[in-house]
Amino acid sequence: MKQIIYKNTKIAFTDSGKGTAIVFLHGFLENSKMWDYFIPELSKKYRTISIDLLGHGNTEPMGYIHSMEDNADVVHAVLSELKIRKAVFVGHSMGGYVALAFAELYADNVKGMVLLNSTSRADSDERKINRDRAIKVVKQNYTNFVRLSIANLFSENNRERLESEIENVKLEALKTPLQGIVASLEGMKIRKDREVILHFAPYPMLLVLGKNDPVLNYEESIEQIENTDVKLLTFPDGHMSHIENREELIKNLLVFLKNL
Repeated sequence: MKQIIYKNTKIAFTDSGKGTAIVFLHGFLENSKMWDYFIPELSKKYRTISIDLLGHGNTEPMGYIHSMEDNADVVHAVLSELKIRKAVFVGHSMGGYVALAFAELYADNVKGMVLLNSTSRADSDERKINRDRAIKVVKQNYTNFVRLSIANLFSENNRERLESEIENVKLEALKTPLQGIVASLEGMKIRKDREVILHFAPYPMLLVLGKNDPVLNYEESIEQIENTDVKLLTFPDGHMSHIENREELIKNLLVFLKNL
């Protein structure tokens, strides 16, 4: 992995291939490794960059709250270092929140966006309470919290079928430092509603959802793209489409990118 220092913090990223830049942003408790299956395929035709967000993977935490804007600034610093002016963003869950924050702060640098198992909406009051609860729990029992959090992201009928995959995701998640987990929960809790971007973005957007996502309510999620030009891709599974629906997702990503 390559790295830069941004505000005295080590930021890790990968960069491979040539062509239109595609920036992959992982979700909470994940890191760049989640894209290992996608990057070799996509870097045949595109320049692929994956970035470890604050307090995840090989990127250090920075303070006690990692806001989505802080993460967006990190992404911008990496792209500046690589002299990339415009990129397509693929953000999984929290990575989607970061992509949207980036789009608000640096609109001219966005060429297209894929929100993967993500939402433009802010946390509901109920979810904010759950974030506070999660912060307490992870401080008391880190390992249990991480293992349960990961298991709960897959649709129930996939938990057996993908047992070894899920175990790998848990092992990667357990590398996330406590400070990174808490700071990210705090940051997600205070994130802004950015639904307006879905309505007015001058670039193509794709929303990928799982019908049985235990984290994001499907019916509520599709409401946000009513009367927009955002394309919808629906899978019958959970919050982890990059694992649960890997082949189909790659196929659809390639089509979306080709039509940019």
